[in-house]
Amino acid sequence: MCFASLFVGCTSSVVDSNFEIPERKWTYRNHIKTSFVIKDASKAYNLCFKLRHTADYHYANIFVLVHFKDEKNKITRRYQYRLAKNDGEWLGSGSGNVFAYKLPLLTNYHFTHAGNYEIEIEQNMRDNPLVEVSDAGVLVEEVQ
Repeated sequence: MCFASLFVGCTSSVVDSNFEIPERKWTYRNHIKTSFVIKDASKAYNLCFKLRHTADYHYANIFVLVHFKDEKNKITRRYQYRLAKNDGEWLGSGSGNVFAYKLPLLTNYHFTHAGNYEIEIEQNMRDNPLVEVSDAGVLVEEVQ
């Protein structure tokens, strides 16, 4: 296991979620929700939005609304991510017709306290549904 961690990097996952988008059509109402527990608020964490889409995705970018929640607070931020170069070449890692991304939400982030948290992500593009998105998720990892 230690040998395998050399290839993964110097992080330890708190949560690594992945949700399939039904029929590759991400609607406004289909929010991606991930709950997790932070046991040690003194440590730094990286929070990432994971996305996979097909080569038939229509845009070079994506906008999402991200709701960060704990027992007391809810903070919403809007993110824009570039998914393709100007010439149309996808920036994600490809496997056949599917391209995957690990996009930063918060880096070296310190939670205010130990406890229960939730991240909820909704697509914020003009299209409803947003087609050719195969799945999305959240990765929260401890920085070593």
